[in-house]
Amino acid sequence: MKAAELFDMTGEVALVTGASSGLGARFARTLAANGSKVVVVARRRDRLAALVAEIEAAGGKALAVEADVGDGAAVRRAFDEAEAAFGTVTVLINNAGVAYPARAIDMSEDLWRKTMDVNLDAVWRTAQIAAQRMVAAKKPGSIVNTASITSFLVEKGLTAYATSKAAVAHLTHGMALELGKNGVRVNAIAPGYVVTEINESYLLGEGGERMKKFIPLGRIGDVSDLDGVLLLLASKAGRWITGAVYAVDGGHMRATP
Repeated sequence: MKAAELFDMTGEVALVTGASSGLGARFARTLAANGSKVVVVARRRDRLAALVAEIEAAGGKALAVEADVGDGAAVRRAFDEAEAAFGTVTVLINNAGVAYPARAIDMSEDLWRKTMDVNLDAVWRTAQIAAQRMVAAKKPGSIVNTASITSFLVEKGLTAYATSKAAVAHLTHGMALELGKNGVRVNAIAPGYVVTEINESYLLGEGGERMKKFIPLGRIGDVSDLDGVLLLLASKAGRWITGAVYAVDGGHMRATP
């Protein structure tokens, strides 16, 4: 089979959380460019509207739903709106996340709870809703969670974030084990340091220059570097892959001092 056929997303309905910027926006564009109808979910309505307009201008189909992933009722409404517009969501990209840098000894309980609420509880809740609806509709599907290389290693000041992402990796394993019989695959992407709107001042500055020295491929990541693994896990190209957590980091994990 040709690569274009393997990675063709025509007929799929993808819902992407955290889609107003960064990785989420890139994921939505990539899925739409390869034929999927895309539902973009986040809190910033203006950003979502602009993204939908961009996708539609390029010939794709998209729907914006303003919702906070921490609100279960809002997430269910997002799936309801997706189904009304396009049909059952068959691909979930569980991407919304937050980071509050602080040492574990100094972090407030409120910030710890906020980290877990968005990075873990909301990921579980959104995946559960997606899986329940795929199973009820008797449709195979793919859930792709966004983990992190901090799922496997910890850096100072990121204990809460790393803990939440380690849990996302294990959640991915557990749900893959349970949902395989229903034809629902569950995998995760674990990005390394990728330049986005929220971190570009650091990664494109002295901090990024220092980091490059011990990344085997010698550079910081670009959002486009995740296109391949996203399409692999979301499309029929990955039809026999489940329970996997793919590190996409330029070799960073193998070289961290």
